[in-house]
Amino acid sequence: MPIIIDGYNLLRWVQSIDSAYADLDEAPLCRMISLYLIRTRNRAQVIFDGVGPPDKRELANIANMEVYFSGPDREADDIIEDKILESSAPKGLVVVSSDRRIRTAAQKRKATSVKADYFWLSLIEQLDKKKPMPEPKEKRNGISEHEADQWLNEFGLDD
Repeated sequence: MPIIIDGYNLLRWVQSIDSAYADLDEAPLCRMISLYLIRTRNRAQVIFDGVGPPDKRELANIANMEVYFSGPDREADDIIEDKILESSAPKGLVVVSSDRRIRTAAQKRKATSVKADYFWLSLIEQLDKKKPMPEPKEKRNGISEHEADQWLNEFGLDD
């Protein structure tokens, strides 16, 4: 399910709720979102206001995500609204922002609108989960003939 994220809306909310994230900036936020996207098998576009940091190398080639800056003459909200309007499948779109304007635009196209706080809590919960243990190969392939003989012997069924 494609996700569109109002970058600074999410970033400012995260910075305000926890002093541990007070110095968080665009690149580390995007890396955290990327880990979330990998685990949930999603893709996202993160749109920030302005021109962004002078060196954008840390924001290039982040897995499952495209990062945009609105530029000096546009707001991220304008770009997000355009992306919502241009979507060929808006019902399958998730829009992350606590901004009323963006939430209204998403709801008009029947896209799922998620507030920044809810998205962040979901992200943290997902990143805190331990990765599941891989299935043992024996589950699909069965045990070897030698192991089968050992178990038959153990239970006295090896006539």
